[in-house]
Amino acid sequence: MSLSPAEELLFARRSARAFLKDPVPRADLERILRAARSAPSGANLQPGRFHALTGAPLADLSAALLGAIEEGRPQVAQYSYFPTPLPPALKAKQRAAGYALYAALGIARRDLAGRRDQFTRNYAFFDAPVGIVVTIEPEMGKGCFMDLGMALMALMVAAQGMGYATCGIGALANYADVAHAHLGLGDDEMVVCGMALGRADPEAPVNKVETARDTLETYASLRGFS
Repeated sequence: MSLSPAEELLFARRSARAFLKDPVPRADLERILRAARSAPSGANLQPGRFHALTGAPLADLSAALLGAIEEGRPQVAQYSYFPTPLPPALKAKQRAAGYALYAALGIARRDLAGRRDQFTRNYAFFDAPVGIVVTIEPEMGKGCFMDLGMALMALMVAAQGMGYATCGIGALANYADVAHAHLGLGDDEMVVCGMALGRADPEAPVNKVETARDTLETYASLRGFS
């Protein structure tokens, strides 16, 4: 059975961590962001905002984030991204994904400095030509985070369909206060995550990493079907 165009986009999507320098035209980015906003949301609240940066504004934000790390500034998140503590089964998934990434980069398991340097690249948006800071209104409920997640997936798929690649950057939440202050955001916005967007470097080994997905039987129950 052949895949539908939507399935082809979904299965082809990868998190890119190396990008070409090609700029992203404003018209393309506007198309992608409009597609993101087409995602469904409860009561049509359409939660979340997208602050897209390129050129000097993106470089300045990255410098502020990297400067905070170099200064040893404590991490300040505005919400909890992962469960605390992380259950063993989920910890195993996290480790497997990390090992696959570092193996592709030739970083040994005990190379703590190399792993730290690679993780720090999150705050440079992996040198992508576009960085997006995603926010949500603090008073929104958990369901609205789900709605925002659908918008982010719509953004990723739209970008994929236009020949661009993306990478979600949950690590941005670790220095939410830095991003919040640097962008001059108000109290009505809470930093959720970042997003890198651009043309993926096809030669970069890091872009060839494939993470495993659970089998259908482990996460789905089908009843009444023949």
